[in-house]
Amino acid sequence: MNPVDQDEGTPVSVRIRERIKAARKRFNANDNIAEFIDPGELELLLDEVESKMKGVLSSLVIDTENDHNTDETARRVAKMYIKEVFHGRYVAAPSITEFPNAEHLNELMIVGPITVRSACSHHFCPIMGKVWIGVLPNEHTNVIGLSKYARLAEWVMGRPQIQEEAVVQLADLIQQKTQPDGLAIVMEASHFCMGWRGVKDVDSKMINSVMRGSFLKDANLRREFLSLIPRRD
Repeated sequence: MNPVDQDEGTPVSVRIRERIKAARKRFNANDNIAEFIDPGELELLLDEVESKMKGVLSSLVIDTENDHNTDETARRVAKMYIKEVFHGRYVAAPSITEFPNAEHLNELMIVGPITVRSACSHHFCPIMGKVWIGVLPNEHTNVIGLSKYARLAEWVMGRPQIQEEAVVQLADLIQQKTQPDGLAIVMEASHFCMGWRGVKDVDSKMINSVMRGSFLKDANLRREFLSLIPRRD
């Protein structure tokens, strides 16, 4: 066991960080670090975040001792980050059952719109949007249930993200799981870091896409996929 792990007085975040560094792995905002978290440590991490969030509120000159609206805010924020909006950082990928393509399906399949929620890694403001996934299978492609695409999207988006990287991460994951001839993903989202702060433009949206395999090589297939996506308002 790592000596750091034996020191019960060491904050759990430090113990986790030391394991990641010892493995020479990255722990950016949009990375998953579940393999370095031991059983029971998420609750300890929640307690640690709560404690530090109390310091943030104090530095914002908020009287949490006498303000009934904020006396539990630190705990609520800690639970929101660890167990909800950033949950995809701290838990392993959802279990996905894969089936062989017994019927040798090779026609375009589109899943969506899948509603996704994330947070901008620059300001921790919400990102709210929808994702469409196009898959062109082959006889060797693994088939997964339709709901599993939504579960994978939720897991990837449940971290501080920027939209461009999130779509690539999702594409990599689906490619790895299914090995199709072609994969296409389109995401459209509103960014609260633009609508809530900064320029305060509430109507702007960002649309980006990833095209792999047949979708990248075949313009007709690409056009078919884009034409079958319902009009985005």
